[in-house]
Amino acid sequence: STMEETDREAVATAVQRVAGMLQRPDQLDKVEQYRRREARKKASVEARLKVQSWINLSVCGCQVMLRALNLTGNEELRKNLLHITCREVAVFEYFKIISFKLFKNNSYSRSPAFFLVLLLSVPEIVGETHDLIERGELLQAHRKLMDLECSRDNLMYEQYRMDSKNTHDMNLIHTYFGDMQKLSEELAKQLWMVVQRSLVTVRRDPTLLVSVVRIIEREEKIDRRMLDRKKQTGFIPPGRPKKWKEKMFNILERTVSTRIEGTQADTRESDKMWLVRHLEIIRKYVLDDLLVAKTLLDQCFPPHYDIFNRLLNMYHQALATRMQELAAEDLEANEIVSLLTWVLNTYTSAEMMGNSELSPEVDVNSLDDLISQNVVDQLLSKYMSTLTSNIIGWLRKALETDKKDWIKETEPEADQDGYYQTTLPAIVFQMFEQNLQVAAQINEDLKTKVLILCLQQMNSFLTRYKDEAQLYKEDHLKNRQYPQCYVQYMIAVINNCQTFKESIISLKRKYLKSDMEDTLSISHANMDAILDIIAKEGCSSLLDEVFMDLEPHLNELMTKKWLMGSNAVGTICVTVEDYFNDFAKIKKPYKKTMTLEAHRRVVVEYIRAIMLKRISFKNAEERKEGAERMIKEAEQFRFLFKKLAAGSGEDTEGLCDIIEAIAEVIKLTDPSLLYLEVSTLVSKYPDIRDDHIAALLTVRGDASRDMKQTIIETLDQGPSQPNPNYVPIFKEITVPTLTVPKLLK
Repeated sequence: STMEETDREAVATAVQRVAGMLQRPDQLDKVEQYRRREARKKASVEARLKVQSWINLSVCGCQVMLRALNLTGNEELRKNLLHITCREVAVFEYFKIISFKLFKNNSYSRSPAFFLVLLLSVPEIVGETHDLIERGELLQAHRKLMDLECSRDNLMYEQYRMDSKNTHDMNLIHTYFGDMQKLSEELAKQLWMVVQRSLVTVRRDPTLLVSVVRIIEREEKIDRRMLDRKKQTGFIPPGRPKKWKEKMFNILERTVSTRIEGTQADTRESDKMWLVRHLEIIRKYVLDDLLVAKTLLDQCFPPHYDIFNRLLNMYHQALATRMQELAAEDLEANEIVSLLTWVLNTYTSAEMMGNSELSPEVDVNSLDDLISQNVVDQLLSKYMSTLTSNIIGWLRKALETDKKDWIKETEPEADQDGYYQTTLPAIVFQMFEQNLQVAAQINEDLKTKVLILCLQQMNSFLTRYKDEAQLYKEDHLKNRQYPQCYVQYMIAVINNCQTFKESIISLKRKYLKSDMEDTLSISHANMDAILDIIAKEGCSSLLDEVFMDLEPHLNELMTKKWLMGSNAVGTICVTVEDYFNDFAKIKKPYKKTMTLEAHRRVVVEYIRAIMLKRISFKNAEERKEGAERMIKEAEQFRFLFKKLAAGSGEDTEGLCDIIEAIAEVIKLTDPSLLYLEVSTLVSKYPDIRDDHIAALLTVRGDASRDMKQTIIETLDQGPSQPNPNYVPIFKEITVPTLTVPKLLK
């Protein structure tokens, strides 16, 4: 029969269609999707058939039915039939009335029947739109969604005009189009996913982004139209205005914030450089994103979106928020520097916002501060207090480490010129340099503050250094065998003073503006003074070493043994020269002072030996022999110190002349000329006291008590003509008084 043939054809067509759908293995995954689509099509066809039957029913069926109802005698049956018929036709009749009204009001150019069919195709259109969204065909999906919304909105508007208080009918339309609202949300979800990834999408698939922007623009247009109509009529459809443009910007803003927050990969516990890494990743991401926004993204949006400037502002705000969060953390000193350097310098540099490819759109001078001046000041204040305690700690540790070297059994290192030194000045100034370079990255003002801080701490440190050097000397004096390299390390301490002086000057030259020089001159002078004291005390303690070794030989001078021909002075000269081989490792300004001081002390000790009156010459022969010996020994000293002072250009002849002048007084053979000889001596060396002359005459051995008295009294009236370069020497020499009465008797 015809019916069977139709069935067979239908089955064959169905088989063919299914076969067409399932040609590839991956299509098996979509079976459920195909099944749903076919079910929707079937429902749609059935709906159309139903419409057709409703139309037929409305045209003639109602008349037939009503005639039948009128003819029936059974009142109960008539009522039931009427109720069923009215309920079935009610929805259709309602839509039919609205359709004719829309047609009449020119709301639609098509016939009411077409509109009616469209209304009853809603489930099918919803299904198709859902498929388009799933396939990512967003523009077509939106076109269908707009048709659906337009149908619903116009229906609602007509209902509103006919009877604005009839909420029942309004709800009927709303419920009928209920699935459409979910579609709108589904589409929006897809749009926001594209917006979230816009900086990636614009590189891979700019067309998709353009489609999203077009959809948003269409929605904005509808929003405006609906708001205009609301002003005129008071009616606005549910869900309007959608404000999708505003939502898009909100989503972009959230995306930017998340992007910046998400760059912190490490914590301080896992990586000490966590902040540096975090800030560098932010810098890189922001620069890359803005370059993409400027070159590619800008072209995908209408000019009135001002997308680049909007994004720039979002990044700036997100960065400001992030930087304020970081500033509020308990940052360490180096982290404060990293943060401030980034905020105050890196952000506006060519590595970031100042990048030439971002100009002229980005003007670094018009960017607001990322963190307020108040927060910057708080961070700097915290940095300075942390740095102060750090520097104190570092200096203390550096000195402790250096002190451990002083007791080593190996000599200290020498610099390229062969001068002994320790690593202390290098360590201290390297630390200062590092902190000054770091401060310079932030700004000039901080650099000056850090320099002043370093020099203040240096001042206190040098006082401690002086005390430690003094303790070192005292410990050594308790046991002169220990430490083994005492002399060499004391030389290193002295040399360090010169290195410190030079380093302070170079540090100031490098990091201090000339107009700030005055503010530090007092502390600089103070440091120089302390360093000179340390060096002077160091040199003095080294000379003490020499003279402790010379003591037994100095005790031999001006004794019978000496007169008989002891080699005490020869030994003294060899010992001094031996020590000065080590002292050659002392830097020039101090070595020069030291040579002069050694020379002076040798002469003082020699004269002291004379004044001790350990010998009293018995006759002219002994006086001659003793005096010649003194002159010969003065010459030995002169030769030695000339050799030691080689190249220093110092004239030290005058010191040995004093020994020779004393020898002349002892050598004199004519006692009547003694007063003249002594007065010549006194006029040259006016610090000679009466007790010195008395001791000298006692050693000479031939002056009576009265003679001594006369000479001394007469000398008091004599004029003096000292050499203007003469440095008093006798005032250091005391004469033992207990033996004076015995000798005078």
